[in-house]
Amino acid sequence: MMAQREAVAALPPFARRAAVVLAAALVALPAMAQPVSPAQRSTAQQVAQGGVPLSELAPNAPDSYTVKSGDTLWAISRLFLTSPWRWPELWGMNMQEVRNPHRIYPGQVLVLEKSGDRARLRVQQAQGALDTPPTETLRVSPRVRIETLADTALPTLQPNLIEPFLAEPVIVEPGTMEKAPRIVAVPENRVLITRGDRVYARASNGTPLAVKTSGPLEEFRVFREAVPLRDPVTRSVLGYEAQYLGKATLVRGEGTEEPAGGKGKAMPIPATLDIVSARGEIAIGDRLLPEPPRQLVSYTPRAPEARIDASVVSMYGDAVGMAGQNQVVVINKGTADGLESGHVLAIQRAGATVVDRTTNGERATIKLPNERNGLLMVFRPFDHLSYALILESGDGVQVGDRVVNPR
Repeated sequence: MMAQREAVAALPPFARRAAVVLAAALVALPAMAQPVSPAQRSTAQQVAQGGVPLSELAPNAPDSYTVKSGDTLWAISRLFLTSPWRWPELWGMNMQEVRNPHRIYPGQVLVLEKSGDRARLRVQQAQGALDTPPTETLRVSPRVRIETLADTALPTLQPNLIEPFLAEPVIVEPGTMEKAPRIVAVPENRVLITRGDRVYARASNGTPLAVKTSGPLEEFRVFREAVPLRDPVTRSVLGYEAQYLGKATLVRGEGTEEPAGGKGKAMPIPATLDIVSARGEIAIGDRLLPEPPRQLVSYTPRAPEARIDASVVSMYGDAVGMAGQNQVVVINKGTADGLESGHVLAIQRAGATVVDRTTNGERATIKLPNERNGLLMVFRPFDHLSYALILESGDGVQVGDRVVNPR
């Protein structure tokens, strides 16, 4: 500990401050990890000893695989397993990592070990990896490098598929949008607004929009009025989804202006914002919500512990009638039902209702069994609704399709 303090003290002032911040972040890191439930702890202990049955391996599962840049955890899971959501069991990681297998990096070699009727996967460091002792003399000087701790770790999915949805769609409570600041005017009486345009807005809750005295300019997300999302069976409202339109930066706060001659009531002056990005056309009356802090989330594909019997409520974005692979849907279950980020669910297409014409007597009406039509993964759960990415799809996904635990 004393040697570490002396090393930090020897750094230049800026580097010393950065080192202290980094040390604090590393100390806080374990507290950010999600807790391991008793059931998962038990599973981890069993798997660490036994692995998974050989019957769960994919027919062409390789004996080893070198992780490459651009790989995803889900793609590698499908490479080794017939049921990719059982990755944590094949991995057999320790209790602290059972819900975060992101200790896998490009260049590492995954080795499949088979013993009897069971299989396990372990990591073998590639030749020339960082743990190989250097053979030449290196001259080291203090420097500062800032990077996200999980930047080089293997992602579960291609980040571009879900990152936009982590900020775009939002489920709000009734009345939230009515209390949010609203766009009241635009220069030159434009009807539609897009990137690079200027807008004027006023607060709706009595607290005027004001520019911060220090730091970067405050950013807002622009939304259209929220629409209710209803349960496809009971028709009850589960939440309200606000349509994301873009981002705006607050450049001047609200104020007032005294009338000429000092007579009469002061006129309110709306706040000024610049549109910095636009996904859709923005108009007068649209609402503003503060830009939330960026969240770094790791997804571990796994089956839910609780029994889930859900339905697809709506499609997000351009999928109006039917959604396919890599598109986002909303289902009518959430954290209140035990769903978490990373939970994988099977999509079922309802079996058709047909008439049994094989009998000589009365012809009975029968319903064919539901058939599996793909897989999806929850990536942003709310209380009673969740956004999920379609990982696989056969004939397309429709509103009302059933979503259940994978088998």
